[in-house]
Amino acid sequence: MRADRLVSLVLLLRQHGRLSAAALARELEVSTRTVLRDIEALSAAGVPVHAERGRHGGFTLLPGFRTELTGLNHDEALALLVAGSRRGAQVFGLGSALASAMRKVVDALPESFRATAAGAARRLLIDPETDLLARRLVAEEVPDTIATEVRRAVFAGHKLRIHYAAVDQPPRWRTVDPIGLVTVRGQGYLLATRSGADRTYRLSRILAAEELAEPAQRPDRVDLDRAWQERSTQFRTGGDQVTVLVRVDPSRREDLAGTALAVLAEEADADGWLRLEVTFQDRRHAEWALWHLATHAEALAPQWLRDSLRERAATIATRYGVSS
Repeated sequence: MRADRLVSLVLLLRQHGRLSAAALARELEVSTRTVLRDIEALSAAGVPVHAERGRHGGFTLLPGFRTELTGLNHDEALALLVAGSRRGAQVFGLGSALASAMRKVVDALPESFRATAAGAARRLLIDPETDLLARRLVAEEVPDTIATEVRRAVFAGHKLRIHYAAVDQPPRWRTVDPIGLVTVRGQGYLLATRSGADRTYRLSRILAAEELAEPAQRPDRVDLDRAWQERSTQFRTGGDQVTVLVRVDPSRREDLAGTALAVLAEEADADGWLRLEVTFQDRRHAEWALWHLATHAEALAPQWLRDSLRERAATIATRYGVSS
């Protein structure tokens, strides 16, 4: 009989109040017979487990009994809840241990924010599976004041007003309904809706943020993993975006990535240059980015981009002539 399973059983009853043997078996991934044996063991050890019969019956702990896990504040507990998310539980085969730890964390929280912390954790997604590489190698800093304001609006379910600098556009204020926060390879994103349409905002491009008192228009529950995958797919296939293959001097890699929408693939060439698959907003955006890198980059594909850059270079050479 595993002691950690007995502790988990007690914590499950603390959190839910009443659970049937079948429900406990599902949570603990054991048989109902094992659950009944564990209940007997707990009773023998002096834990006041009470069986309630009937259609809505189950097992409960008598009022006044509780376990303690002290020293955690709200944000610390939230951080652990996020670390023990579904994806985190798959790491190194520690799923059952993390699930048990998360029950202990939730049990440690004061009643006043036990439910809110668990709900808030569902609004955060850390490093989901994606084929999009980080645009920059170094994570972009987000001021604490902005990150805190955005996070509060997401957790509280309030509308959020942001001063946002989109690519190639002057900053302007927008009011959005926040859905959740996603971090991909060190880069943070706010998933939201605006006038009913899905929107994804880079946290590093938010210049100011203000949580509003008005409730956000959003579903009570959300599958952030699925939402991120859907938006990633839309991003790769939608609009006038173009994806190009580029060779770039490593010293200018960040300049190229900083102007792109996304870097999809990256590898080193034999001569030390980097070969990148990069997505731009449209053809004009791609031409502008490669032209400004001059001799520090070479467009390999598609052919229309090579032709455009060659024609532009020929025009410049003709206009200025050949120096003597």
